Amino acid sequence: MCSHYQAEKRRRQIEKHFGIRLPPEWEPPPGGLHIYPTQMAPFIRRPPERESGDEAVPDFELVEGHFGLLPGFAKEVRYGVNTYNARTETVRELASFKNAWARPRHCIVPCEAIYEPDWRSGEFVPTRFTAANDETLGVAGLWSPWRNPATAEWELSFAMLTINADTHPLFRLMHRPDLKRPPEMQDKRMVVILPEAQYGEWLDAPPERSMEFMRQFPAERLGMVAEPLPPKEPKPKPARAKKAPPEEPSLF
Repeated sequence: MCSHYQAEKRRRQIEKHFGIRLPPEWEPPPGGLHIYPTQMAPFIRRPPERESGDEAVPDFELVEGHFGLLPGFAKEVRYGVNTYNARTETVRELASFKNAWARPRHCIVPCEAIYEPDWRSGEFVPTRFTAANDETLGVAGLWSPWRNPATAEWELSFAMLTINADTHPLFRLMHRPDLKRPPEMQDKRMVVILPEAQYGEWLDAPPERSMEFMRQFPAERLGMVAEPLPPKEPKPKPARAKKAPPEEPSLF
């Protein structure tokens, strides 16, 4: 499951990849671009105005939402720590996702890199996956509007779709193995990375065709490198107050 990724920060890549003209003031998301559940990050969807038939409306728009899909019944943003990934095997039935799947509210999450844990050495080693040609990785996702009860404001949220990766040459090596299960039944996971030629088809696909896009991305089109996170800097110890020197006894 992908709980950590690097959002695409390269303006030129986004504009080239999706044919979007970003405004001059656009900036990539904060936080060092390392995105974790509930944080705000960009995703691509069809503009709602596109249904009007206006030819001036672009094919894609980039918006920002919480990483972790928030259904209407979610009480707080924290709910997204459980809904940042949607399993294709259960997405149609689970209350958190079934409405977004049925609508269908498809989106694409532009990623510069995806991180997964490599446990082959017996220890957790964060591993960075990128496109072999250094292009943007477009991950298939679902989005949803959500009204924040604390502010009464409408916000957006999204989740990445995942499939079984027990047979994938690279992703089957990720995550801690379950020693009680055979290798072919580990239920290792990988996000659904879309070929660029299918972006438009995915965003327009009706629910009955959505499963056609749930396929493993070819291993030869991915780069994989161990990239341990930098060690946390130790917190500075509070400075001790200096004691005033004792006063010298007076002779008078």
